[in-house]
Amino acid sequence: MPYLFDTNAFSETFRPRPNRALVDWLAVLPREEQFTSTVVIAELYAAAFRTQRSNYWFDRVEKDILPSSTLLPFDLACALAAGEIQARLRRERQPIGTVDIQIAATALVHSLVVVTANHRHFSRVPGLDLKVFTPGQSRTDTAP
Repeated sequence: MPYLFDTNAFSETFRPRPNRALVDWLAVLPREEQFTSTVVIAELYAAAFRTQRSNYWFDRVEKDILPSSTLLPFDLACALAAGEIQARLRRERQPIGTVDIQIAATALVHSLVVVTANHRHFSRVPGLDLKVFTPGQSRTDTAP
């Protein structure tokens, strides 16, 4: 089953005490099942620009994240899906952020499961499959 990693899934792996179940699962998840979006990479770069340790974070993105997952563009098909999601959630008075909508749309267009700690937002998107983890959880017996 292929997965699309949200920004918080990648940043979780760089925490001093990351969710061990997530880290262990990533270690055995085949490379060809790991995807992310250009939207996620933009969020990671934005975080790198905001920190005093920007070179460290740019290295993490370029040496750890980009080689480990297939990068999917936010293209016209994703834009169409995102527009539909945004309109529906606004009608239902359940809006979420634009970036989360773009990530969800990318996952839906490519039939991917979103790996995230943000269940509250992503669970609002109809038809979106999720694999949710708890940030900073160090127990190894809890699946992501």
